[in-house]
Amino acid sequence: MSSGGKLIVFSAPSGSGKTTIVRHLLGKEDLNLEFSISAASREPRAQEINGTDYYFISTEDFKKHIKAEDFLEWEEVYRDNFYGTLKSEVERIWALGKNVIFDIDVAGGLRIKSKFPKETLAVFVKPPSIDELKIRLKKRSTETDDKINMRIAKASVELATAPQFDVIIKNYDLETAKAEAYELVKNFVQ
Repeated sequence: MSSGGKLIVFSAPSGSGKTTIVRHLLGKEDLNLEFSISAASREPRAQEINGTDYYFISTEDFKKHIKAEDFLEWEEVYRDNFYGTLKSEVERIWALGKNVIFDIDVAGGLRIKSKFPKETLAVFVKPPSIDELKIRLKKRSTETDDKINMRIAKASVELATAPQFDVIIKNYDLETAKAEAYELVKNFVQ
């Protein structure tokens, strides 16, 4: 895989606000960003669109792509529930002359950073607290209490990886976090 533009990774526990921050940055034309669409082996949720939110592929096909080494990074998040970044997706964005922005889990973010250390800015979005995270996840009303508890348990593990990232943005106030993210990315892509 040949290098093109820059890679900007945003990772965080579920409910930290990383997706909101990434969407904000995508709206800033001067950053020349294009969203990296991840592949997922799960069914689309109500509002999700194949090829926009994710590339939805069967578990069987996902495993074929793993064998063929088509992924830049991938992970089995829960049993038979795979997420990953296809190399072809990054190449597609670089071919457009754009920088790639990822909204990706912690393990995947660190894998991309290790493969492209010079081209990657890895940003960890830190929630105010685990309690606040729980409140945010409950407010979404998209998941069962069991799923929320699983995400909270995972968040504790993910928070421990924060020091491995280039920068930590503390999302206590969303507007401040958005502004901080913009400055960081602007300085990195110039």
